[in-house]
Amino acid sequence: MRPILFSFNLPLVGEVTFPAYFTMLTLGFAVALWMTWRESRHIKLDPDLIIDTNLWMVVWGIIGARVLHLVADGHFHEYVDLCLDPRRVKAIDALVSHCTADAQCGYDYLCDVARGACYPPRDCLAAVKVWRGGLAYYGGFIFAVAFGVYFVRSRGMPLGRVADLSAPGISFGLFFGRMGCFWNGCCYGKETASAVGVVFPRGGTAWRAQLDAGVIRAGDAAHAVHPTQLYEALCCLFISAVLYFVVRPRKGRDGDVFAWLLILYGLLRSLVEVYRDDDRGVFFGGHVSTSQIISLPLVLGGVGLLFWLRRGGAARVTPAGPAA
Repeated sequence: MRPILFSFNLPLVGEVTFPAYFTMLTLGFAVALWMTWRESRHIKLDPDLIIDTNLWMVVWGIIGARVLHLVADGHFHEYVDLCLDPRRVKAIDALVSHCTADAQCGYDYLCDVARGACYPPRDCLAAVKVWRGGLAYYGGFIFAVAFGVYFVRSRGMPLGRVADLSAPGISFGLFFGRMGCFWNGCCYGKETASAVGVVFPRGGTAWRAQLDAGVIRAGDAAHAVHPTQLYEALCCLFISAVLYFVVRPRKGRDGDVFAWLLILYGLLRSLVEVYRDDDRGVFFGGHVSTSQIISLPLVLGGVGLLFWLRRGGAARVTPAGPAA
């Protein structure tokens, strides 16, 4: 776990920090943009328009990811409390579980001496500070795709061709985002005694969740959990490779590659969710997560798109460029 990937000091500026999650997310966006820009020249698409499409989809992706986080992850009231009454918000990574002074809490946390509990300072803009984490991928995907459809059509570009161009980059870029989750300590899995288990350090979100659940005591180390961030990162690499090296050269219609992205990611994300254990919105007694609910229509949509394409929904295929 390494929430701050690296930092350095600059004259007149002071310390400059690069949060692991947001840095890796930005790197993922950059890699996806480069992949689509590079490939666009081989499939008769305007590279400049592809860059514009990428940049606008990033903006709407971040907005959508934050919206779904606020709506479905169960933390909306915490953002309200951070502005109105921050004493009601837990300092999840405070250095101590009981405090008598601000200095004991660490970071910029304050101590409520009456309760002996650390709490964060007032922050009425916390809901828009996406660089601190708190993004739900499916929300970003839905918002970005919706805007992408509008933008591509408004610029007269072939929708199926652009969708296929973006599909491998989306999954490959998400690999970097999930690595950021791992270093940030979020999106962790259920406890496990298997060899793949990872012990996140004391003070992290996994440790705090186990402490609040009474599984461990304040002086104990966290129990090992499934590294579901790494599971999904590997799934995304697999999907990207399949889309780029298997589906793309053999596609029958423009739109095939994007359809398989919906199917493969929906299925594998649902599987990874079985091992997730962080608070991210659950239904039906905690057995079904928000992401699993969203995955079902995505898979069905991908299957439906393939059938529609095979029945003449798209008339032609754009020859793909040489594989890199």
